[in-house]
Amino acid sequence: MVDSALFTNPGGRSNNEDYVVSAKKDDAMCFVLCDGLGGHDCGEVASETVAGYVIDLFKEKGNYSTFLEDAFNGAQETLLKLQQEREMVNAMKSTMVVLVVTGEEMKWAHIGDSRLYHIFNDATKYERTRDHSMIQILCDVGEISEEEMRKHPDRNKVLRVMGAEWSAKSFDKSAILERDGRHAFALMTDGFWEYVLEDEMLELLDNATSAQEWLDSMKVLVEERADMTSTDNYSAICVIVE
Repeated sequence: MVDSALFTNPGGRSNNEDYVVSAKKDDAMCFVLCDGLGGHDCGEVASETVAGYVIDLFKEKGNYSTFLEDAFNGAQETLLKLQQEREMVNAMKSTMVVLVVTGEEMKWAHIGDSRLYHIFNDATKYERTRDHSMIQILCDVGEISEEEMRKHPDRNKVLRVMGAEWSAKSFDKSAILERDGRHAFALMTDGFWEYVLEDEMLELLDNATSAQEWLDSMKVLVEERADMTSTDNYSAICVIVE
């Protein structure tokens, strides 16, 4: 069984540059979460463009061995071409997280500072994607803590995104995991994960009876803690695999 819930909200902004979407093909499901960068008429176009490319590819071909590589590379080419057509080079960018769950396996990839949390069977251990950001580097070398990343003044300085020319490094891809027991996933834009601590995420999952309940309980924390008159767009996808 795969139970999922999706949510996005513009927060205190006039437009929503986040984009969340999912699709099913045969025995596989694909989940995509993006956070657009570049402001009105740029960020939201970038996020919908790259997410749309991934979902269209998935609907056409389903899951296959190089799906994540083809999805990210094809979405990048499509966005760069759109920038040229609209004369908005370097203006339209987006983070992206993609999760694929089939009857046999689970895999994911990401770029930017939107996160995927993978929570193991007993809801006491987790792993997360590593942000492509300045504050992640500061955390890695011990200058700031994991919790301090959430309030650091440089937290919006993203180093790798869709729509910027890639060097040798681009998106990061997970190993392929076999489905064995219970797994949970939370995909979040920075406007969401900044307000939910990891121990809270685990506790709320342990008390939830569904992906929707888990997502709703975390959303309550965001809306209690963020200034809803000015906060960034905030979005999440929760997936429970049994």
